[in-house]
Amino acid sequence: MGLDKRALMAQLAERLQHSDRIANRAQAEAREAARSLATESEKKEDGRAAIEYGSLATGQAARARRVQEELGALTAFREAEMPRFERKGPVALGAIVDVRTEDETGYDERTFFLLPVGAGTELTGPGGDGFLSVITPASPVGRALMGRRAGDCIEVTLAGEVHEWTVLEVA
Repeated sequence: MGLDKRALMAQLAERLQHSDRIANRAQAEAREAARSLATESEKKEDGRAAIEYGSLATGQAARARRVQEELGALTAFREAEMPRFERKGPVALGAIVDVRTEDETGYDERTFFLLPVGAGTELTGPGGDGFLSVITPASPVGRALMGRRAGDCIEVTLAGEVHEWTVLEVA
């Protein structure tokens, strides 16, 4: 599974920075709309539009702050020494984990990258080869995988449905 974890984290950082730019742009646009959307007389008659745009701007500012916090946590994790994992070692923060699930339609394999931030982000492998889903220890999947080893079976409830996965490899 020789994936370059630092390159994957750089890809995640790019996605977070993109999200930060979008949040900041949306915040600026909402603030401007709150100030200039209506004429003064319209604002006096119906101040709801200005209030709604102001609330939207506040929400986007909070989103931008969260993304900045995530970027800081990711940077700190990237700058620390990357943990090394034995193929059959326990899953911990920084691990790339292959799992397999079986249902009535057959087998399905997935790859997860356990990081402190970025839950739900899909990263592409080198050269566009395959996809990895970022999970965090706070997510149901991350909690279920922590400390598990290759060969272990886990049960995860997602959207009210129980999934049974087998850990194939830890890297």
